[in-house]
Parts: sequence; C-alpha cells; structure tokens
Amino acid sequence: MTQRPHHRPMLPGDRAIEAGSASVDPAELVEAADRAATLLVRGAHDSDDDGVAERLLHLADTEGIETIAEVWSSSPGDTLAGCLWRLYLLRSWVYADPVGVAREFEAGRTRAPVALVVAGVADPPGPEELKAMIDQVLRGIAEGEFADVLFRAAAFARVVATGRAGIASVDHHDVTRMLGLAEQLEAAGHQELHHGLA
Repeated sequence: MTQRPHHRPMLPGDRAIEAGSASVDPAELVEAADRAATLLVRGAHDSDDDGVAERLLHLADTEGIETIAEVWSSSPGDTLAGCLWRLYLLRSWVYADPVGVAREFEAGRTRAPVALVVAGVADPPGPEELKAMIDQVLRGIAEGEFADVLFRAAAFARVVATGRAGIASVDHHDVTRMLGLAEQLEAAGHQELHHGLA
C-alpha cells in the first residue's frame, strides 16, 4: 500500500472560497483591499474608541500575517494598503526574531544616529525594547499622524539595514531588502505628508 503525501487539510469553506475567487475580478479585489486599508487608517484616526489602536496593533496576531499578505502584499508601496502590509511585515519580523533584530539594530545605531532619534528606541535597545517600539509605532496609526508612523518605521528599518551591512554573516540581499523597505516607507511618508496616500 502506497502512502499518500501529507498535505494541509482543507478547511470547511476552502473549496467555496477557491471557487468564488476564480470568478472574482482582480480589479475588484484590489479595490476591496484599498477600501479596507483606507477604513483602517483613516477610520482609526478619527475614532474615539480607545480600543481601536490595540485592535489595529494585534490585527496580524488575530487574523494571521498570511491573511494580511493575501489582501495587501501585492499593493504598491505608495498606497495605504501597501504601507499597512509593510508595517505588519516589519512587526511580524521583529516578533519572530527579537534577539537577532536587537543585534542588527545595535550594530547599526552608531552608524545611523539621525535615524535612531526618529525611530525612538529605548537605550539599550534589547529584544523587549524593540518589540515595544514597533508596537508603539503601529499604535500611531490610530493615535497619531500616519506620516509619522511611516517615518519612524522607515528610520527603524534603515538602522537595521545599516547594522546588517556591518555583519559579515548577513546575506547582502537581506541588507538590500531592508534598505528598500526603509526607502519605500520614507517615500510613502513624504507622499502622505504632502498629498495624502490613497
């Protein structure tokens, strides 16, 4: 008797979703993703509900980063949806490897002092301090200006990219990716500041 290869069991409703998604216009999916991002960012900022910031912060925890990726990962970096994807990806990475992130941040902070000030990390920047910092940045979606959120996240990513560049064991592509993320977030911050992201 041959053994069947192991695969992830389909959840109830998976077939219905697959069947339904085949008939959905990709442009409609993009529009829905953009609309959801707009409601999250603009609606959260205008809300008087103190719990909104916490719910936004833990969205990736409750829904899963994979679910968020399905909705927003293909969105350009100069859109609200694209920015949210990049912010949640950054938080997910910090939580997945806080010790490694702290090591890279420590290596970069002496070379990128201006970015360090903008990032606003406690000194010394240990794993728990970095997790607290990234959470504070994401809470800013509801509690502050979205441009500030983007600039702080960009500064953090730039310090980490600088740190990675100085660590011999880190792959050059990882440095390039983190620097690219920093540049995308910073550019989006300027666009939000001057024209407003959509």
